[in-house]
Amino acid sequence: MPSTQRAVILETDLPGLKRHARGKVRDIYELGENLLIVATDRISAFDYILPTGIRDKGRVLTQLSIFWFDFLRDVTPTHFLTARVDHYPDPLPQFRDQLEGRSMLVKRARMIEIECVARGYLSGSGWKEYCEQGTVCGIQLPPGLRESEKLPEPIFTPASKAQTGHDENISFERVVSLVGDALARRLRDLTLEIYIRAARYAEGKGILIADTKFEFGFVGDELVLGDEVLTPDSSRFWPADTYAPGGPQFSFDKQFVRDYLESIRWNKQPPAPPLPGEVASNTSEKYRQAYAALTGREL
Repeated sequence: MPSTQRAVILETDLPGLKRHARGKVRDIYELGENLLIVATDRISAFDYILPTGIRDKGRVLTQLSIFWFDFLRDVTPTHFLTARVDHYPDPLPQFRDQLEGRSMLVKRARMIEIECVARGYLSGSGWKEYCEQGTVCGIQLPPGLRESEKLPEPIFTPASKAQTGHDENISFERVVSLVGDALARRLRDLTLEIYIRAARYAEGKGILIADTKFEFGFVGDELVLGDEVLTPDSSRFWPADTYAPGGPQFSFDKQFVRDYLESIRWNKQPPAPPLPGEVASNTSEKYRQAYAALTGREL
């Protein structure tokens, strides 16, 4: 079905299913030992969900995560089970119009309350800290680096959820105090291994992965990779052909949305304003372009 004919889904309606959680983008339902994760077309900016959806966004997040789960299968086990609606338990197949292409059946995991962030380039909150202290998450970096510059080597810069709900950068020593030395080292090493492998692949497809975040959990005693993986929502994807260190970069994500909201001088307080059609469609196209570039397939 052409993209322009696919419905924009902001809310899921699955009668008879118990909702486990509702995030900014995902609706999660309980299915015994498993969970159903549905990626809607909601988009957030500056910590607020906007009233305008982005067509195909949920499909891109889901299909790209599935691609990476398969790509990384020899690196780490994951929580992913299937995305084939025909294989879902009843009554889910009857909700195919809401689930096809944007949902995953996954193992229920005990998630570790740490965002495992890998950075290969100096950007975002890392750039801000570097300007002030010459460090990122306490890691000393060489002097004289420019904004968006590639780091000498990728670094592990974890974060935890603060009481406000914002991610809060923390040191590796803090991770050790939270989960123990052995697991902290395992999370760091696995995060960097996944990032390096994925970044090398993506660069060959014309995309630089500036940074990304992973979430891990336990299924029984097995550490698994969960949530979404290496998507435009969890990563900074930059087109390699326009990369120029020394300032912000063009990106395959919410850039059109953020630029528009800044241009109208929204005070970043509710209610969030709707998006013009052109901003929404341009953002949708960027998500689809990232998917096509990385997978070699059209959505």
